[in-house]
Amino acid sequence: MSIELQTKYGQIDISNDVIATVAGGAAVDCYGIIGMASKKQFKDGIAEILRKENFTKGVIVRQVEEEVHIDMYIIVSYGTKISEVAHNVQSKVKYTLDKTVGLAVESVNIFVQGVRVTNP
Repeated sequence: MSIELQTKYGQIDISNDVIATVAGGAAVDCYGIIGMASKKQFKDGIAEILRKENFTKGVIVRQVEEEVHIDMYIIVSYGTKISEVAHNVQSKVKYTLDKTVGLAVESVNIFVQGVRVTNP
């Protein structure tokens, strides 16, 4: 699937994978984030940290009518205030997608998959 944007010069189709990669990159730049986690690989209480090329496994892009919604699965650093980290990720992802892709995001939903004491 892709997101279609209509401009005065024509139509632009942006793949969901591109949006997920940009959103994941913006999220891991935030303070308190250890990395992205897969939405499906949470087993035995351990969440695997995704590398940059696999951000699409931890970010879901949904389009409902004209609105874009993003679900992100993250791993936070121990000792940080989870609500503040999540709020910062939401703000940064919305801002980054607006400035780099020109996409207005309706909501960014954060799912904390784990807490890590140290960086791997």
